[in-house]
Amino acid sequence: MSRLKEKKPLLEKLKNKYRLTISNEGTFDEVLSIRLSRLNVFTVTGLFSIILIALVTLLIAFTPLREYIPGYPDGEMRKNIEENAILADSLIAELDKRDRFFQGIRNVISGNDFDNVVENADDSIVDPKYKDLSFTTSSNDSVFRKEHEEDEKYNLSLGSAPKARGLSNTHFFAPINGMVSNHYDSKIEHFGTDIVGGMNERISSVLDGTVVFSEWTLNTGYVIQIQHSNNLLSVYKHNSELLKKAGEHVKAGEAIALLGNSGELTSGPHLHFELWHNGQALNPEDYIKF
Repeated sequence: MSRLKEKKPLLEKLKNKYRLTISNEGTFDEVLSIRLSRLNVFTVTGLFSIILIALVTLLIAFTPLREYIPGYPDGEMRKNIEENAILADSLIAELDKRDRFFQGIRNVISGNDFDNVVENADDSIVDPKYKDLSFTTSSNDSVFRKEHEEDEKYNLSLGSAPKARGLSNTHFFAPINGMVSNHYDSKIEHFGTDIVGGMNERISSVLDGTVVFSEWTLNTGYVIQIQHSNNLLSVYKHNSELLKKAGEHVKAGEAIALLGNSGELTSGPHLHFELWHNGQALNPEDYIKF
């Protein structure tokens, strides 16, 4: 009770009313008169301080004035930080791609089975819309393979064609089934076969191998090259999409691209397919039935 009695006079003092008068010095006329109390003064002063602090905080947070605070990075510094972060991330990705590429080349040279090649499933698809695309063996695919093998078994033209040394027992998977629109002709430096097909039709690898090139070129559009064993190199040009990147290992018959009409040297949707052995161009029609 005694403590309450001691606090009561202080509260009463805060509530006591005072008059603030402003008078004319010459005439002593009252110009302004305001009734105040200590409690009112403390309340108004506190609210004004809170509002002032909030306005200053907003001004600093959402205007360029924050750059003048010591230790806070300016716009140019933040831009450099973001660019360096992007460059570092790109450099890491390129180094990883290079390592997988060289590892694939070493496996091709040494004849390994590619078990030690680290593949990233997220990197196997170029376009995000094909991220969930998966190729599994279906009943229709099995029937197609069986029919294709039966056709190849009695194909005397392919068996009697002059094959390069070391390729007599090599069975090639057709990259695409379609109509040949332009044949191989080394005299006019047309070192491949043009096969016409439907837009965005699946293009398959002819043999097991490692992708050594998968990029855009001005003349032939999206191009993918695969290095196979026995010094064989297959080339696929004018694609609309590339489904594999350099350094990835592919199996025979696996989808690697989608047929398109890219590049300047094209007149319609088709695949320009080339086959090279020991640095020499081969006629693909001597080895594959399209």
